[in-house]
Amino acid sequence: MKFKSIRDAGELFGKKVLLRLDLNVSLKDGAVFDDFRIKGSLPTLNYLKDADAKIIILSHLGEGGTETLRPVADYLKVSLLPIKIDVSLKDRVAHMQNGEVIILENLRQDKREVVNDPEFAKELASLGDIYVNDAFSVSHRNHTSIVALPKLLPHYAGFLLQSEVENLSKLFNPDHPFLFILGGAKFETKINLVKKFLDIADKIFIGGALSNTIFKKMGYETGVSLVDEKEMNLDFVLNNKKIVLPMDVTVRDAMGDSVKLPDQVLKNENILDMGPESLEATKKMIDDAKYILWNGPMGNFEKGLKQITEDLATHLSKSGAKTIVGGGDTLTAIRDLDLVDKFTFTSSGGGAMLDFLVNGTLPGIEALTF
Repeated sequence: MKFKSIRDAGELFGKKVLLRLDLNVSLKDGAVFDDFRIKGSLPTLNYLKDADAKIIILSHLGEGGTETLRPVADYLKVSLLPIKIDVSLKDRVAHMQNGEVIILENLRQDKREVVNDPEFAKELASLGDIYVNDAFSVSHRNHTSIVALPKLLPHYAGFLLQSEVENLSKLFNPDHPFLFILGGAKFETKINLVKKFLDIADKIFIGGALSNTIFKKMGYETGVSLVDEKEMNLDFVLNNKKIVLPMDVTVRDAMGDSVKLPDQVLKNENILDMGPESLEATKKMIDDAKYILWNGPMGNFEKGLKQITEDLATHLSKSGAKTIVGGGDTLTAIRDLDLVDKFTFTSSGGGAMLDFLVNGTLPGIEALTF
């Protein structure tokens, strides 16, 4: 897998650069609430600005295309000036000055973005001289601005995308002992990841609602707990000594929360987290590891079960091992604890991170290769 970095683009003075970023960030009361992905793109933005390029940012916000990127533009003004936002695809671009930055309005307001439309790609390509992808977290999507557009212009990887590929690729040949901590909800989305890393990891600890699905396959009562009901063969998990499951679980019923063994759960109970013994056992595995990958929370954040995940994050941040973390709720936990910079690498990708770890590449990365 070979692609060119933006440093390989040569002279950028006066060049119109179509820069694909992922500015699909959380908003609260109409303002940016989580700026992790924005900060991750600043090195590429500043590099292009220092080179006196004309920077045309392409991004989306929300799923349905109804949101506006204006709050993100307002936030960026704090770090990068001058910046404007434009609903038009052409009017402002023709009059840009060197070093100027504009953000085109939410790409998903045009329904052709999500279907990888070649005509929409041509319209976008007509606005620029070169294309740069610094949106790793959406590079698993077969969308126009990710896949079709780079084929029409000289194309390069931004610094964030390059860093993601370099750091996540190290997990395919890590130092040992290598511990993989996996949480989250749907086993269907992570089954291929577990299969792949059984050949790489020394231990895989599976928590969160993922473990509920395994407990049910083992014949345990899981009550009203979240379980992935999709039919799948998990024999490779049940019979593998590398797999470690919670030894106790936190359950909730009408009387409140309590801690039980996994095989003692009742029909009216809801497994919402692992228990304290499982936390201590996981900490011990962390202390014994030299390389650790963590993706997904242990508890149900929506029902207030954050403490064990936060304790795990704090312990992991103090580990002497190389640590790579990622995933939406995982990032929420470490951001709330101000621990983002305490790990070897923190991935901006959710689904993109999982897909890359399974396949070793993504559609958006393949569109940049030569």
